[in-house]
Amino acid sequence: MTSPTQRRVLDAFALLAFFRDEPAADRVEEILLDGGTNFMSVINTGEVFYKTVRSYGIARAEEVLSLIDGYPIEIINVDRELALAAARLKGTYRMSYADCFAAALAQQLDATVVTGDPDFQQLEGRVDIEWLPAEET
Repeated sequence: MTSPTQRRVLDAFALLAFFRDEPAADRVEEILLDGGTNFMSVINTGEVFYKTVRSYGIARAEEVLSLIDGYPIEIINVDRELALAAARLKGTYRMSYADCFAAALAQQLDATVVTGDPDFQQLEGRVDIEWLPAEET
């Protein structure tokens, strides 16, 4: 378990699991309430938004965005340095560009990525990862 002073970058997987009440939801809630320092790339925030639109419609996506804004998550805008760091990862690994932003931000902030997305397995040893349980099938 991470300490409350741990710096964490939330991948879209984490918040989607939380809002969909998937198996990882309880752990994500703990993270959001434990007083730790949480970050999320604006790219990953957009990913949560568009995936919510696709599954539940625009009204629910707007509601989720409003809820995100109320949680202790610092949303980090993308600058050239972060975009190129994510691009380097994308050029090297087979994972989504959005995931590369979460990983690059974690590297930049010396933080732990919180995710259950198996694509991040490629980055073990390069990025500290807290693994969330995947959705039960």
